[in-house]
Amino acid sequence: MTRNSQVRRQLRHVRLRKRVAGTASVPRFCVSLTANNMYCQFIDDDAGVTLASSSTLSPEFKALNLKRNVEAAAALGKLAAEKAIAAGVSKVVFDRSGFQYHGRIKALADAARKAGLQF
Repeated sequence: MTRNSQVRRQLRHVRLRKRVAGTASVPRFCVSLTANNMYCQFIDDDAGVTLASSSTLSPEFKALNLKRNVEAAAALGKLAAEKAIAAGVSKVVFDRSGFQYHGRIKALADAARKAGLQF
């Protein structure tokens, strides 16, 4: 990523976070991407607590033996949704962290919806 694209993503993230906040009943489903990994968290912003999380570094994901592509993002979305439902979360607000809603982000969100989360 060039410096300009990083700044643009951070500005989109700040703009998005003005409108998106998680509560205990409807937590924020925060997704973050790096060059090598993907991370998902379910966050209660009122209490400042992470209710559930999942990433490509977790043992459950590593057992699937997938690369970091759209297929892997879909598997991670399903895994994250299962963890959230186990933690008692069924309805969330989606925080894409300034990333554009396509590719891996879209695949992850669609898989989480199919696994039972309501956005």
